[in-house]
This record gives sequence, structure tokens and C-alpha cells, in this order.
Amino acid sequence: MTTQSNPSAWQPGVTGGGTLPSGPGGRTAPPSGDGHGPPAGPPTVTLGAYPDYPSAQRVVDHLADNRFPVERTAIVGTDLTLVETVLGRLTTARAALIGAGTGAWLGLFIGLLFGIFTVGNWLAVILVGLVIGAVWGAVFGGVAHAMTGGKRDFTSASSLRANQYAVTVEADVAEQARQLMGRLHLGGRSAQPAS
Repeated sequence: MTTQSNPSAWQPGVTGGGTLPSGPGGRTAPPSGDGHGPPAGPPTVTLGAYPDYPSAQRVVDHLADNRFPVERTAIVGTDLTLVETVLGRLTTARAALIGAGTGAWLGLFIGLLFGIFTVGNWLAVILVGLVIGAVWGAVFGGVAHAMTGGKRDFTSASSLRANQYAVTVEADVAEQARQLMGRLHLGGRSAQPAS
């Protein structure tokens, strides 16, 4: 005995026009683009490329000051580089000191919460919370650093830097942006042509 399949019924692993089941937010939309990453927006035009972020920011600020719809612009950093700046040597004592500072903030917060509901001396509750937090933070900070065995004996801060910043606008407002850009002087610096 054979059963006739219903072509309009949903089948796992098979995609089709109106045969997808609805999700918790309603009907799912068919995928757009190539399926890798967010869907592409409207076409854009590069107004100019600048060697530093403040120059690109000044361009967008100039457009905003002249009532240009800046929600249709973007600053795109290219040739990104991760820079980790070493701030100093990290010893167990310094790790304990950093931990004490972090713990003190947490202890202060908890002390304030308990202090709100205290009938007696609320200031003492806050100070006890601060001291206990600092002590436990110092203990945990020192122990955590000692357990690394000297594999990372420095503190650092990471940042992303771009080699060039391009200001782009949506294609249908590009001419308006170019006209407004004609009035902007970047202190002797002109926009570099985008590559």
C-alpha cells in the first residue's frame, strides 16, 4: 500500500516557498544573499578615505551639521591591526592590589544593598562590606596570579587600529553628500581617493 504525499506539507530538510513552518516570531523569511553573514544593505559610495579616525569623524560631523541624513553613512576602518600595549610588570603583590580594588567595589555595592535595609548603623555595614570585599579580592587576585606560574607577568590593554578610514554613504544620497563635502576644509588635508 502506498501513501500519497502532500506536496504542501512541511518536510524536514526540504525548503520551499510557503512550506516552512512558522517560528516563535511568526513566519520565517527566506534567506537572502549568499547565506554567509548579514544581508547586504543598499549600495554605497565612498566619499573619501582618511589616514585617521578624527578626520573621518569630522566629515560625518560636518554632514550632520548641514542636516544630511547621517544614518545613511558609515565610517569603515580597513587594514585592521590588533595592538596590545604592555602597561607594566605584574607581580603577585600587584595582582593582589588590583584584586583588592575590584573586590572593594563589589564589597561597596553589597554593603550599600545591605545598608539600605539596616535599621542600625548603615555606615558601618557599608564599611564592613568594603573591607571584606577588598580582602577577598586581594586573596583571589594574588592566588590567581600565583597559579599561572609566571606565564603572564605583565598587564596590557588591547585595541584595534585601522590603517585607513573610509566614509561611505548610500548611493542615492551620494551627490548631496559630495556637494556638502565641497564646503569642508580639513586643515590642508584633502580626501585620498578610495582604492
